[in-house]
Amino acid sequence: MIKFLDLKAINDVYKDEILSAVTRVVDSGWYITGQELKKFESEFSTYCGVKHCIGVANGLDALILVLRAWKLLGMLSPGDEVIVPANTYIASILAITENDLVPVLVEPSLSTYNLSIENVKKAITNKTRVILPVHLYGLISDMPAIMEIAKEHNILVLEDCAQAHGSLIENKRAGAWGDAAGFSFYPGKNLGALGDAGAITTNNDTLATTLLALRNYGSHKKYENIYCGLNSRLDEMQAAILSVKLSGLDEDNKKRRKVAIEFLSKINNPAIILPEFNPSENHVWHLFVIRVENRDKLIEYLSEYDIQTLVHYPTAPHKQEAYSSLQHLNLPVTEEIHRTVISIPISPVMQKHEISHIVNVLNNYSV
Repeated sequence: MIKFLDLKAINDVYKDEILSAVTRVVDSGWYITGQELKKFESEFSTYCGVKHCIGVANGLDALILVLRAWKLLGMLSPGDEVIVPANTYIASILAITENDLVPVLVEPSLSTYNLSIENVKKAITNKTRVILPVHLYGLISDMPAIMEIAKEHNILVLEDCAQAHGSLIENKRAGAWGDAAGFSFYPGKNLGALGDAGAITTNNDTLATTLLALRNYGSHKKYENIYCGLNSRLDEMQAAILSVKLSGLDEDNKKRRKVAIEFLSKINNPAIILPEFNPSENHVWHLFVIRVENRDKLIEYLSEYDIQTLVHYPTAPHKQEAYSSLQHLNLPVTEEIHRTVISIPISPVMQKHEISHIVNVLNNYSV
């Protein structure tokens, strides 16, 4: 069976260094907000090209905390609107509603799966305060255009970088474009921890200081709480592991890109819609997502040939029971995407014979 993602094989590459890092943390006797966290925050902020990195418990908290901080700083108020792609994972929208803000679901481009710039322009009202671009599947959004719109309308930008660690556009990394950005280091991400983990990046000193308190019960000093915060701290163990894996992120992304280019150049079945091809570093190929009619038939067919697949994501957020108030929305492009997408295996540890097998099986598929 070709696994969708072989996490054991991915982490085996770093096993000796990870074990050394874990031992160092255990021996230190310090497991929360210590030197390992400071080290990773410094390394990741440098990697992204920003002044500040604030480690948090997970990617959802990263987004929630930025919006909460902006509210505390008087930059947002309950009822303000946040533009977000309609085809994102539900976490992007949960962060908005968790802060009593209003998600404005915007149709993506069918070719990139990221925010359509024209649709963003159409969605702006006098209540719009934030644009939340999601760099879906590893492809960074059209950030130059989004930042231009934001500047014109005095709108904040919060990047959702959960799937785009290391992606570049105009030599500027995901996480360095917006006023702030949220990252997830869930184990399956391009930069994955061995548990839940996340981070926020920003160049804003005041925001960073506020976030440092918010992630720690609203406190800068023990037992002195200035905000109603959360317990959302990136622990020493995960920080140490992430420092190890950060050193190999660019090389891992290059390997993913090579696999993607193989798929894009050799899969030629007209029944299968491939993702947009771009050989630049704007795509780090967290996922390789194809589209096809009668998805279940293709999934079953691939399974017969020992190829594991996943669907990211089978149900659009506005069709989820949690957001029944949004079910009236007419979002045909989003619904088309969620109805037809399949993610096939891609990782930095895939073998040539696995790539060839997937290509041949897909090319021999008939509707």
